Amino acid sequence: MKKKLIIKIGTSTLTAGTNRISFAVIESLARQIVVLKKEYDIVIVSSGAIATARQFVEIKGYNKRVDSKQAMAAIGQTKLMEIYDTIFSTFGLNIAQILMTYRDFENATAKENTRNTIKKLWEADYIPVVNENDTVSIEEIVLGDNDKLSALVAVIIEADLLILVSDIDGIFTANPHLHADARLIEKVNDLNNIKQCIEEKESMLGTGGMSSKIHAADICMNHGVEMWIVNGQRENYIIKALANEIPFTKFYSK
Repeated sequence: MKKKLIIKIGTSTLTAGTNRISFAVIESLARQIVVLKKEYDIVIVSSGAIATARQFVEIKGYNKRVDSKQAMAAIGQTKLMEIYDTIFSTFGLNIAQILMTYRDFENATAKENTRNTIKKLWEADYIPVVNENDTVSIEEIVLGDNDKLSALVAVIIEADLLILVSDIDGIFTANPHLHADARLIEKVNDLNNIKQCIEEKESMLGTGGMSSKIHAADICMNHGVEMWIVNGQRENYIIKALANEIPFTKFYSK
């Protein structure tokens, strides 16, 4: 039986530091998934709908109004899935879209339906691509970047591993941009031990940054799901992390 792997990829990774979705980033992900599919059933949790919309339209008040951002998400989500479908299909990979809100995780029937849908998609050789339904839910727009969503999905399907793809190697002893002697913390089994490190990073990364990743780790650790933070700017970052060939932070229960 294959292991279950969740890959969460955020807007900062998908745009590669620009204001546009990077086709090269999605192609790199697809190349890795071709290899990973031999051993893993995979779910992708992908942000990037609003960033994708910016390439096609500019809505008045976008930077200030939540409803403008929701409209951007509605436009961008279809475009984002088109990009995934176009690139993944060239590698023989099939994708299916699942849009969720946090209310779905509060309802036992909705959770069971989600679990069954993902299982059926795997059986049909389709990769579920999950995003928050930003048009009806504003939590990702206001508070985060799908880190919590990916953790909740990992819990309901009892994933073996959740990988948060970030633009940093993981948790450091201090802000690595400000302290040359900052060291990567490779293993964490008690979040209380890294509170000071989180606070240092929070001011740098802000909403949807390291604080939301730690919240995701808390959810995972409380439900026995291992979670890693891996740097998506490294070549073949998932495959190399699985082979312990690059540095990253691993969160696991005692």
